[in-house]
Amino acid sequence: MTSLVHVSLSDLTCRGYDIFIDSYRILQFGEFLTQFEPYSSVVILTDDKVHEKYVSDIYELLRRSGFDVHLCVIDSGEKSKNIDVVIRIWNQLLENGTDRNSILAAVGGGVVGDIGGFVAATYARGIRFIQIPTTLLAQVDSSVGGKVGVDLSATKNMVGCFYQPVGVLVDTSVISTLPQAEYICGLGEVAKYAVSLDSELFEKLESNADKVNLRDSDMLKYIVKRCCEIKARIVGEDEFERVGSRIFLNYGHTFAHAFEVISEFTLSHGQAVAIGLVYAARLSARLGMVDKNFVERQIEFNRALGLPMELPQNLLSTIDWDNIISIMRHDKKTESGKLRFVLPTQIGQCVVVNDVDPKNIVDNV
Repeated sequence: MTSLVHVSLSDLTCRGYDIFIDSYRILQFGEFLTQFEPYSSVVILTDDKVHEKYVSDIYELLRRSGFDVHLCVIDSGEKSKNIDVVIRIWNQLLENGTDRNSILAAVGGGVVGDIGGFVAATYARGIRFIQIPTTLLAQVDSSVGGKVGVDLSATKNMVGCFYQPVGVLVDTSVISTLPQAEYICGLGEVAKYAVSLDSELFEKLESNADKVNLRDSDMLKYIVKRCCEIKARIVGEDEFERVGSRIFLNYGHTFAHAFEVISEFTLSHGQAVAIGLVYAARLSARLGMVDKNFVERQIEFNRALGLPMELPQNLLSTIDWDNIISIMRHDKKTESGKLRFVLPTQIGQCVVVNDVDPKNIVDNV
């Protein structure tokens, strides 16, 4: 049975949209597209790995059904999330005759979704786009909320905009096909929601870690729907991250983004987030906001879900905290050069802490 989560945006422009959550629906994309008629053509943006698994079949099904469909394939991974790749896609759309009545479908993980949304927001001053996330991380987080963009060499996601999709199609059955490392990557974002925003989700995962680790289908549907509900609520309250509540979605991310950069992106985003949760918990304890028991519970929670708890030894042994802090100063949450962190006060609750003394961060080991 399909579950629907509606993202209701705060203005009056009727830009709200639905997240469709079901199993074994990805090959029914043509049927899903009918609700967005009329459109002149469909552009499918994906990466080389997802193309091989799913998109080649989707493309052929659409083509045989008479759709005017075009395919754009990029290399998988964070290395593709840059303006040079975007320029190549823009030119390919131009060559294909893509116009303002076309729809772009981003089929893949977070990188594909971020690039696809940015291309859709900027090509012909904006065309409609659909998110079809194929990783757990993208299903629970990056496909919802309209944050799109690319990286700069010094930091992640610094160039971009807020541009909402017209719909999101989530097929939870694809999670069973993910490599373990990719699954763990998604669980890092799930853990973020649980620890910082939803004690009920935390306790459900804590007491059912075996089902989570076995990728139980009912558990996965619960996880995806619950995370989407949380994010939809927050995005509806604070679409452009101006009111303040949307920043809570960044728990663990100030550390995580810096860790990704120093690892030269050999750490996946989800791995970095999971480690960042532990470092943020330690920082919160150092500032007297939580006790040591909270930190231990966070660590045990990570362990139960198979999430990393510490940086790999090769990074830990050579870590340069001055460089880490320099990277953090480029973080979008930084204001006037002062470091800001989302930190927990208890399971399911967090606050924003301004002007954190770098000494507390450096000592946070």
